[in-house]
Amino acid sequence: MSSFALAARDTGTLLRRNLLHARRYPSLTLNLLLTPVMLLLLFVYIFGEVMSAGIGGGDRSDYIAYIVPGILMMTIGSTVIGAAVSVSTDMAEGVIARLRTMAIHHGSVVTGHVVGGVLRILASLVVVGAVAVAIGFRPVGTTAPEWLAAFGLVTLFALALTWIAVGIGMASPSAEAAANSAQPLILLPLISSAFIPADSMPGWFRPIAEYQPFTSVIETLRGLLLGTEIGHHGWLAVGWSAALAVLGHRWSMSLFRRDPAAR
Repeated sequence: MSSFALAARDTGTLLRRNLLHARRYPSLTLNLLLTPVMLLLLFVYIFGEVMSAGIGGGDRSDYIAYIVPGILMMTIGSTVIGAAVSVSTDMAEGVIARLRTMAIHHGSVVTGHVVGGVLRILASLVVVGAVAVAIGFRPVGTTAPEWLAAFGLVTLFALALTWIAVGIGMASPSAEAAANSAQPLILLPLISSAFIPADSMPGWFRPIAEYQPFTSVIETLRGLLLGTEIGHHGWLAVGWSAALAVLGHRWSMSLFRRDPAAR
């Protein structure tokens, strides 16, 4: 059996283990889903009339269209915490240490967690997207290539954040510490253009909000789903996602290879 076939077989086995674990203990995923769903409902039905003034005086339906791409990105940031907790739990219980001693492709141990995490994110996005459609969100003239591009961008960004979350899980001494360390992945969308335009923020803060990864991905997603101007955000979104994926992969694999006694 070739090295690639061995890696694919072992990754599939460990992916199946992760998905079975998530199915038997769905409470973590459901709890992480509550944050973006509650924020979506809160910002639409409680703050919607006021917040819509920040996007040019539109009504509540305009604000629903504006914030849904941001809420989808917040869903990714929220759901990856589950990957960090899952990896940290496997580290604490010695599961990963045992897998290191087995005759399997070692990269598959981490890759199984990453692929499982991305699949959970995509499932969570379907749920949050369904809630958004139920309260009035409607894409505007989105073509099939634009849907495909939106799906590809969301998947690439989810992959990037999942690699980072796996690294956080490996570097954390406990599941609680992993969950706390991954909290910035939920908070970063709050300082992006998710809820109000970046150019309406204070001058010293505006460059941070405009060029951080979440803003680029959100603006690109708005352009693909709603027909707004994408501008430079398209290349920035792909660049940020690819760079974070590479950095997360290198960090996670270096932590996986280090001596467990040094943890």
